[in-house]
Amino acid sequence: MAYTDLSYLTVSLPEDIEKLKWYGDFERARKVIHMRLEKDLPVALRKRLELEQEILKRLPLKYIYTKEEALRQMQETFKGATEEELEQLRDEGAAEWIFVRGQVRYKDDFLENLLKTRQELWPRLLDPSRVEGRVRGSRLLDETISAMKKNGGMAYRMRVRASLCTQESAGKEGTGIRVHLPIPIEGERVKNFKILGTSREPVCVSSGDYPQRTVCMEGAYKPGEEFWVEYEMENHAGYVDIDEDKAFECEPAGELAPCLEEQFPHIRFTPYLQDLTRQAVGEEKNPLKRARRIYDYITTHVAYSFVRQYSTIANLPEYMATGLKGDCGIYALLFITMCRIAKIPAKWQSGLYATPLEIGCHDWARFYVEPYGWLYADCSFGGAAYRAGAMERWDFYFGNLDPFRIPCCSQFQHEFMPPKSFMREDPYDNQVGEAEFEDRGLMACEYKTRQQVVEMEAVI
Repeated sequence: MAYTDLSYLTVSLPEDIEKLKWYGDFERARKVIHMRLEKDLPVALRKRLELEQEILKRLPLKYIYTKEEALRQMQETFKGATEEELEQLRDEGAAEWIFVRGQVRYKDDFLENLLKTRQELWPRLLDPSRVEGRVRGSRLLDETISAMKKNGGMAYRMRVRASLCTQESAGKEGTGIRVHLPIPIEGERVKNFKILGTSREPVCVSSGDYPQRTVCMEGAYKPGEEFWVEYEMENHAGYVDIDEDKAFECEPAGELAPCLEEQFPHIRFTPYLQDLTRQAVGEEKNPLKRARRIYDYITTHVAYSFVRQYSTIANLPEYMATGLKGDCGIYALLFITMCRIAKIPAKWQSGLYATPLEIGCHDWARFYVEPYGWLYADCSFGGAAYRAGAMERWDFYFGNLDPFRIPCCSQFQHEFMPPKSFMREDPYDNQVGEAEFEDRGLMACEYKTRQQVVEMEAVI
């Protein structure tokens, strides 16, 4: 399957397959698809059904809890949790679920999602320590933003170890394996990058400006082997004091032109998203104010939520814009799509969020306005700040970023170097790494990834 085939996700599924899929009869849906593929089909429909075969392999894997098991977890976490409350959270979109053979199944991280997004539940926690880290993290951001405004920026030196470990049962010893682990894109904010070590000698380290940069290792498979890369870098984050009245339109030429275009299947100027953008922007002529209106709409109307694998969602921005929920990457994609509709160049950036307290995956956006050039927008962090009443932090994440970022991807939906032979687990982004054997790709359930901050200190 070619990487460009992803654009065929824009083709609608036949209704009978759609019915089987959302009822949760995945085995029968795959059987029907197999029967259809034996017929003489239009190329676009054939490609769409082949993609759906991959989606149906992955869709049910994370939905592991029955409603009884989910309720038990709720009751073991919150005082006075009831079945009616769980049903209410499900109806509000806060407890992610699907049907599996007609029975409700909740996603494996639904409880963590509630802890992250429903602060009103915190007073009922049987173990209040479960959210102490979130409180410290918010305090760190507010202190950092204050220091950046005072000093004009801030920098951190980081030493990070990223690893991917295969399951013992994943494959046969001696089979050829290839592993890609993400490393930072150099330039602008990332300075003094250096690889300190790897578990195997890399066959390729993609160039410092490669859009989805990785270290690639390959060779004979050893069951349970851990592949790792350790690196150090500095993140230099300057502070931009934005004056909306100084902004003016730019000529979308050269490198800016692609940042105004559609990119199927996700960055699509659908009628709904065009209408939503017109509603958010109104008659505003100033490009910086147009971008701010888009940021304000998204951060005040959309709730943060963990979601299923991106590879199982056909249109990520419209998923968020209609369901009014999504995670950091979908926040970024909705902002990018709406900005492009509004004639504001915008593009993707993602990687890791690493502080002295935590490290994890994160995505954000960039947009271009003269005379400032490329600015940042983190609608996920901005939305969290808005919901917490932290207005200074909300304003900061329109135009600026904290110094706790490790950017590994500068383009959405871009090939690795060297390319994978089989469909990626995440065909669009790469923050934790991927693996494949010589005859098939490994699914996420067949390996575990880990990111670790080994050392971190402010740079004077």
